[in-house]
Amino acid sequence: MTRREKMNETKIGKQIRQYRKDKKMSIKDFSKICGISTALVSQLERGIGNPSLNVLKLIARTLGTSLASLFAEEIDNAMLIRRKSERERIRNPNEKDAVYYGLTPGPLKSNVELLLMSLKPNGETNHGFSRHFEEEIAYIVEGEATMVFEDGEFELQEGDTIRILPSRRHKLKNPSEKNVLVLFIKSKVSF
Repeated sequence: MTRREKMNETKIGKQIRQYRKDKKMSIKDFSKICGISTALVSQLERGIGNPSLNVLKLIARTLGTSLASLFAEEIDNAMLIRRKSERERIRNPNEKDAVYYGLTPGPLKSNVELLLMSLKPNGETNHGFSRHFEEEIAYIVEGEATMVFEDGEFELQEGDTIRILPSRRHKLKNPSEKNVLVLFIKSKVSF
C-alpha cells in the first residue's frame, strides 16, 4: 500500500468517525445504515481496511457526499482560482466556427463545468445538431445569437439565458457581423 492510499484510507476513516460523532451513532448503527459490516467500519476508522469500490459508493451515499470527495486532499484555496491567462482552449474539430475555453477552476473534477465560447460572425456551433446527455445553461455575455432546436428558433440578446435539457438536439447561430460570447454551465453526468 502506498503512502497516498494510506492517507486516503485514514481520511475516509476520519470522515466516518466524524459523521458518526455528529449523528451520535455507534459503529453498529452506521454499519446497518450503510450496509457494510461493523468489522469493516472499525477497520476503516483505524485506517487499516481495504474497501472495494462498491463499499466506497455505499459510504459516500451514507455520508451524503460524492465518491471523489472521499479522496479529496486538503486543497489550498489558491488552487481553486483559474486565471484568465490559464484558460484551457478547447477546440472541437466538428465545430469550425466556435472556440471554447475551460473556466472551471481547481484540481478536482466537478459535477459542474463552466465554459466560455466565442462564436465567429455568421457562424454556428454545428452544421448539424448537437445532443448532450447533460443539462446545459447558456448565458449570452456579449452579442446576439439564435438558439435552434429541431422544432423552433429563439432569438437571444446579451444578458439572456436559456436552459438546454438533456438529449435536446440544438445548435447556436451567430447571425451578426461580430463575435458572440456565450457562457455555458454544464452539469456533468455522474455514475
